[in-house]
Amino acid sequence: MDVSWEEFGWERLAEGAGRRRLPVWDATTALVVGEAGALLYDTGATLREGAAIRAQAQALMGGRRVTHVALSHPHFDHVLGTAAFAGAEVYGAVGVDALLSGGRDSLRNDAVRHGVAEADAVEATDVLVVPHHRVCGEWTIDLGGRQVLLANVGPGHSGHDLAVLVPGPRPVVLCGDLVEESGDPQAGSDAVPSRWPAALDRLLELGGEDALYVPGHGAVVDAAFVRAQRDELARRFGVS
Repeated sequence: MDVSWEEFGWERLAEGAGRRRLPVWDATTALVVGEAGALLYDTGATLREGAAIRAQAQALMGGRRVTHVALSHPHFDHVLGTAAFAGAEVYGAVGVDALLSGGRDSLRNDAVRHGVAEADAVEATDVLVVPHHRVCGEWTIDLGGRQVLLANVGPGHSGHDLAVLVPGPRPVVLCGDLVEESGDPQAGSDAVPSRWPAALDRLLELGGEDALYVPGHGAVVDAAFVRAQRDELARRFGVS
C-alpha cells in the first residue's frame, strides 16, 4: 500500500514508507505500512505530539491504526508520545524496559531541562509505556505483504539503540540518533563511545551501499555519510 505522504507534510522514503521531521528538536518519526499492519518508529516528545503523529498516520492510512511501535532509544524526544498509541505492540532494545520503568523521574527532568513544559513532561511520564517486547538480536515483523527487521545494533548513542531495516529495491535504514545530520552526534552520559563506531558498522551491514539512511535528526543520508561519521566518531573517541 502506498500513500500520498507529501499531502500530509511527510517525506516519502519508499513504497509504503515515509517519515516526518518533528518541530523543536527535529527528531524523526517514521511509518512503514503493510497490508495488515503499520509500524511507527519513535513517537515524539510529549503526549500532544504523539497524538498529532497518530492522527496524521491514521489519515495517511485511511483511518487504519498503528499496530506496532519501535523505539530507537530511551531519550525523551523519541519515547514520550508512546501512550498515544493505545493497543500497539511496543518494541525496544533489551534493557529499555527496565531503564524506563525505573527512570521516570530522570526522563521527566531531562525533558524539562530541554524545554518541555513541566506539566507536559509530568503527564507523559505518568503514563509512560514500557516496551512489551525486548529485542536482543534481530526481530522480523510481518506487516502483511512486507516485513521489517528490528535490529539491536547498540550500544552507541545510548545503552539501548534499536534500528529498523525496511527491505526493498532501495533499502531504508532507520538509524535513530546513532546517525545525526543536522548537527554533530551528541554523546550524553548514557552514551557508550567505545562501541559507537561498531554500531555504525552494523548499520552499514544492514543496509549496504545503496540504502537510504534516516538519521534521528536531520536529512536523509547515504552510506558514505554514515561511514564518514563512523570514522569521525572513532577519531573523536580514540576507537580503532
